[in-house]
Amino acid sequence: MGLLDRLRKKSKRRRVFVLGIDGTPYTFIQQQIEKGNFPNLERLTRNGSLRRMNSVVPCISSVAWTSFMTGVNLAKHNLQGFVDRKPNPFSMFIPTSKQIAVPTISEILSEAGKQVVSINVPVSFPPKEVNGVQISCFLATDLEKAVYPVSLVPELKEAGYRIDVDAWAGRKDKEKFLKDIHYTFERRVATANHLMESEDWDFFQLHIMETDRINHFLWEQWENGDPRLAPEFERFYRRVDNLIGELDEKLGDDIEFIVLSDHGFCTIKKEVYLNYWLEQQGYLSYETDEPKNVKDMHPDTKAYSLIPGRIFINLKGREEKGTVLPGEEYEAVRNELIERLPTMTDPDTGEKIVRKVLKREEIFEGPYFENAPDLIVLPFDGFDLKGNVKQPALTYKGELVGMHTDDDASFFIRNRQVRPENNEFSIVDCLPTILDLMEISPPEAEDFDGKSILK
Repeated sequence: MGLLDRLRKKSKRRRVFVLGIDGTPYTFIQQQIEKGNFPNLERLTRNGSLRRMNSVVPCISSVAWTSFMTGVNLAKHNLQGFVDRKPNPFSMFIPTSKQIAVPTISEILSEAGKQVVSINVPVSFPPKEVNGVQISCFLATDLEKAVYPVSLVPELKEAGYRIDVDAWAGRKDKEKFLKDIHYTFERRVATANHLMESEDWDFFQLHIMETDRINHFLWEQWENGDPRLAPEFERFYRRVDNLIGELDEKLGDDIEFIVLSDHGFCTIKKEVYLNYWLEQQGYLSYETDEPKNVKDMHPDTKAYSLIPGRIFINLKGREEKGTVLPGEEYEAVRNELIERLPTMTDPDTGEKIVRKVLKREEIFEGPYFENAPDLIVLPFDGFDLKGNVKQPALTYKGELVGMHTDDDASFFIRNRQVRPENNEFSIVDCLPTILDLMEISPPEAEDFDGKSILK
């Protein structure tokens, strides 16, 4: 009898397995079920709940999965984006788990005496000293620095474990990229299967990042029915459905099983360079003719943007080169941008680019509120907002063909129903739901932005 069989026999232990399928839309899953491509999920949904779930804004994996891990918005957990900034002195950096200001699910459960295994969850680098195992995400470049405990590293190397795929191949060599996707997926799943049997776990999270990677580089080809690449795209996703079926069988009925994604996906019509628009409209200028990034802004700047769709006012007293006065002038600049940004159109088609512009106080609340962007620009589907500087035009169509959407994430729970009133729930509701399943109520529970969606 294996360890997993023994775990199932300990009926008093409340155990949860979470499979993350990054960027897999609810509408896509439903479509694949209807086509007969997801027979395992189709079977499991007969007694479970498959629901559409909202993501977060800004809609980026690092922020979404941190919100999943903490149950709060970015003004509480302080992970602001894939690229973040310190306003004074001005610098830009890629945030890691060190920036997360509140306990994550692995830390909460470890503190409660539960054993955890976490594989590849975004923003889990550097790994924390949890009660169990943590294998970090794509932010890690060296496997030896990506694993806790480090004693597992030789075993992972021998098994051919790979942190991430080669994204550059997705742009230049689709055949190589597809082989890489399948290999990385296989090695990740093999590692998970081994740890499921070898570790005495209460909570296990396996994160499949390859779904997000294939969506970024092949979504348009799939959507348009490319005769060579669309079948390959669906073939990979059938492997994901097969994994769900295999996990269902391995886990049995006594271990809770959740499958979820962090956001939806759609085809990119155009990349849109907000800093180009801000410069053209007189809100942004530079101290040099060849700026490398917004750090090279001139003090006359009123606003600048970081990916995706985050706009910061060059506020005096906050920003290193700030000149916009707090109070009336600050509000005047924000209100002017809220009025003018929705008039932006694709120069080739005339389509409107901006769906909505939100002030930060409309969506964020918490002790790190002052680090949040002053405005969030929400685009219409297909317009991917970028933070590049000194682009030759407002829009561009490149090799990246798929983009995130904030309203089409997926959530599935086996053999349970979620509350009907939660027709619109968010990824921040997942942590309270998991703790509910495990009958754990941490002291911080009252600070969660989300709540359990179980009946």
